[in-house]
Amino acid sequence: MTHQHFKAPWGRTLLIASAFTTLLMLGTAGMILINQKTLWFTNLPVPGEAPGLVTTMVLLIPLGALPFIVRGYVVTKDGILIKRLWWNTVLRFENIRSVEVEPLALCHSVRTCGNGGLYSFTGYYWSKQLGHFRAYVTDLNRTVIVHMKDRTAVLSPDDPEGFARSVTRLLHA
Repeated sequence: MTHQHFKAPWGRTLLIASAFTTLLMLGTAGMILINQKTLWFTNLPVPGEAPGLVTTMVLLIPLGALPFIVRGYVVTKDGILIKRLWWNTVLRFENIRSVEVEPLALCHSVRTCGNGGLYSFTGYYWSKQLGHFRAYVTDLNRTVIVHMKDRTAVLSPDDPEGFARSVTRLLHA
């Protein structure tokens, strides 16, 4: 069995939120650096070290979100690899009970700890339907729920039905 790769396409919401936030952070950093004597939005005087410190903090927001990008999903004989920027998160088949295609699974969910739309929707979430779960999502309209023995995960492969068939086939093999 060869590995089956699924892309993690960015949905419209993620594209808009990521572009807006990135431009806002870059613009804010640029404005601070251009006008270092006063904060451009208040005209209040700024101490000497503050512009560099504030600029660094503003730029750390998008840089801090980058590692958590979801680049894709790979179904292997052992489980599901969630490909991140510098590492993979593994959902092992021995822990997976079922998988179901559920568009809009993140709808009406609450983020309890994680990223809510800067390059991904990742982290810990809660909803009345799923309870506590982990999200590894880039497209809110293509979600798949992976039910495991001890937790639940929501993913967003480019072909949710094909992904679910592939995982189900290996679960029952």
